[in-house]
Amino acid sequence: MSASGGDRPLTGRVALVSGATRGAGRGVARALGEAGATVWCTGRTTRERRSEYDRPETVEETAELVTAEGGEGVWAEVDHADEASVRALVERIREVHGRLDISVSSLGGEHLHGEWDQPVRAQDVETGRRILRGGIETHLLTTPYALDLLHRTPGGLHVELTDGDAAYNDTRYRINAYVDLVKTGLTRLAHSLGHELAEHGGTAMAVSPGWLRSEMMLDAFGVDEETWQQAWTDTGRGGVAPEAFAVSESPLLVGRCVAAVAADEGRTRWNQLSTTSEVLAAEYDVRDADGSQPRAWSYITVMEDGSTPDVADYR
Repeated sequence: MSASGGDRPLTGRVALVSGATRGAGRGVARALGEAGATVWCTGRTTRERRSEYDRPETVEETAELVTAEGGEGVWAEVDHADEASVRALVERIREVHGRLDISVSSLGGEHLHGEWDQPVRAQDVETGRRILRGGIETHLLTTPYALDLLHRTPGGLHVELTDGDAAYNDTRYRINAYVDLVKTGLTRLAHSLGHELAEHGGTAMAVSPGWLRSEMMLDAFGVDEETWQQAWTDTGRGGVAPEAFAVSESPLLVGRCVAAVAADEGRTRWNQLSTTSEVLAAEYDVRDADGSQPRAWSYITVMEDGSTPDVADYR
């Protein structure tokens, strides 16, 4: 699915994408705009100040991209660890629109506080708290207010963006105990929220992109979205990325998948489930910006089983 050619199935819908400054959140915001929605984009980095990530992307830029795609982008500087800020945000949406049709949480925070391979006994406790605060508590502070408005419109959709679906995460240890709890916790949160939304005809689900070509990932390999394939094919630089990077996807793919679910009148079949952009792209015939349908999680799973698949078969 792409909303090009005048196809705007989400025209008239109001969406909130929490954590839309960059990465998957920005991709979802853009795709919802592509489908015609009004999208409220939140983040902590603006043109006036940066968050501790110290990255150049701003939430204003995301809102401008939404509008350029054909929707209406609205930006708000919000720290989702601050309950008062979240409450004020949702109240603004209620005052302006009187409704919320789509809520997407793309809130993170653990990536700056790695100590990735340390067992819990060796972890700095404050680092662990920051991981849980950024990856779990922000979601729990946001959803009561967002869903209080969302549930008033029958058929509302809430999406938790995460890393790996339940089938993958429940059988694997994800880096360290704190991060593992975040990854598994968000899929369970979607399950819980779906239980609550069901009586209002709503849907809550967890969606994971594959290997995401976020702005930070592209920078790590010294490429951009136009030249990303050079990251593993440029032999002059020794192939800075592994060959598996060939199955990576732009943030727009998971965004288009979320937009496709939002436009699906039968979306309640996804309620309480966790899935991936790979599954949704196949279900809705969604394509990435370059027309591909990368299958990163299938490739990763086969690799972990000890096989050596041809990367071309998964792109």
